[in-house]
Parts: sequence; structure tokens; C-alpha cells
Amino acid sequence: MLDLHKDIFTQRQTMERTDFECYHYLDVVPPEVDFHEHAFYEIFFFLSGEVSYSIEGRTYQLRPGDILLTDNRDIHKPDIRKGRPYERFVIWIHPDFLAQTAGKGADLTACFTDASQKKYKLIRPESNVLSRLKGICEKMLHSRDEEEFGSGTLSAIYLLEFLVYLNRAYFATPDAIRKDVTENEKINEVVAYINDYFSDNLTLDRLADVFFISKSYLAHQFKLYTGLTLYQFIIKKRLTVARNMLCEGVPVMTACMQCGFNDYSNFIKAFKREFGRNPKEFIRKK
Repeated sequence: MLDLHKDIFTQRQTMERTDFECYHYLDVVPPEVDFHEHAFYEIFFFLSGEVSYSIEGRTYQLRPGDILLTDNRDIHKPDIRKGRPYERFVIWIHPDFLAQTAGKGADLTACFTDASQKKYKLIRPESNVLSRLKGICEKMLHSRDEEEFGSGTLSAIYLLEFLVYLNRAYFATPDAIRKDVTENEKINEVVAYINDYFSDNLTLDRLADVFFISKSYLAHQFKLYTGLTLYQFIIKKRLTVARNMLCEGVPVMTACMQCGFNDYSNFIKAFKREFGRNPKEFIRKK
């Protein structure tokens, strides 16, 4: 096993590179991480600790070796309990870089695409694949920290290798692990509806009518399973989609209107609160 230093965890949720980043974190004191979303794809490779992870209304009870996939629309948050060191590998991949891998033989985006469609994000690799994935992460980090010729290229090659075995593990993961997921089918339906119709005038009254449930039941159950109020979730979802549109070059006003914000100034204020930056800073330069 390679002798790797551990990275210092920060609350940063933006990439510094334009392709991918890989980190190895170990925290003795659990960090406080709030609900967040980011403009890239994340592979969360859990190594140790006492952690459950909430993603879009589903809560995953993690075991060492579990892997979670999140895309650039998922609202998520770890619940890290005290008592054991919290260790994990984290890989961030820019959507453009991930898309480029799709044309190189096997579609390495397949696990992300399938997980997004099924809204089920957990991978539990078998022991032999788990050891291989850990080893590749270690080599990727070692190459990242080297300054020798071709280290960056070598690190990218290791990432592609990792994605091959990640896809194999994803499609081999048995349905039986769903017992470690806490979810509510009705709330899953509400979350899916919000994802599809986020730009509509979504209110507690309307959603209660659509799903034939009482407003009080919906409000309580939604907060229980997602960790956010209905209003908080809708606003975060609209802002997330707006940010992704900006990253694709869509003008600020267009993103504002198409994501259900009828007041431009309120959109700007909410956007800066959520992401700490002005919307124009996210627009891709053509």
C-alpha cells in the first residue's frame, strides 16, 4: 500500500481544475456539512466512520467500502456521527471530462446515467473489486502529488481504470442492499415531480392536491425524509438547475425565468446566498 498523506478537508464545493480532482480525507472530529449541490459529478468512497447519507429524500446507511454517486442536480448531505475516524476518498469529475470518456470504447458514464434514472445511488462492491478500487485510488493520488514527467496523464489513466471497475461494481450490486436505504415512496414521488416540474408554481397546496394527501402530512413527511422543508428544497432545486444552465452558456435572465423565478432581483440574491458568487461568474466563456 502506498504511503499517502491525507488531504485537509474544507467546505469548498467548487472545482479548481477543469477535468477531475481526487482527495483522501481523514477526520477524527466529524465536520459539519450542510445540504449542498455542485456543478460536477462526485464519487464518494466511504472507508470508515459512522455515517448516513441523505440524497434527494433517500437516506443511505453506509458500511465501509460503500460508494455513492451524485450528479450535478442532486441535493445531498452526510450525517457524520462521533465515535470513529471518518475516512473517505472523494473524486470530482467535470461533466465535460466525463462526457469525453463516453466516446472511448465502453461508456464509462453508464453508472451515473443509470443511477440518475433510478434515483438510487449506492454501490457495494464485492471484496476483490473493493480492493482493486482502493488500490487505483491510491495510485491516482500518488500520481497527483508527483512532479515527474507524465504524472498528470498517468493520473487520468488511473481515473479511467477506476471508472471501468466502478461501472462493473455498480451493475453487479444486488438489489438486496436496498434494505439499508430509508425512504418513503410517496415522498420519492413528490421529489420526482419537483425535479420534473421545478419551474411551475409549486406550492404546498398544489402538491397536496396532486398527490391526494393532507398538507400537514406532506409538510411533515417531506422534512422528515429529505431534511429540508418543501420550500427550501424547491428553491435549492431551481437554483441548482439555473447554475447548470449558466455553466452551459445560458444567459442569466433566461435561466432565471426558465427556472421559475419571476423576480430577477430575488433570483440574484438567492443565487449569491446559495453559491457565494454572482450568476454571471458561472457562465461558460464561448
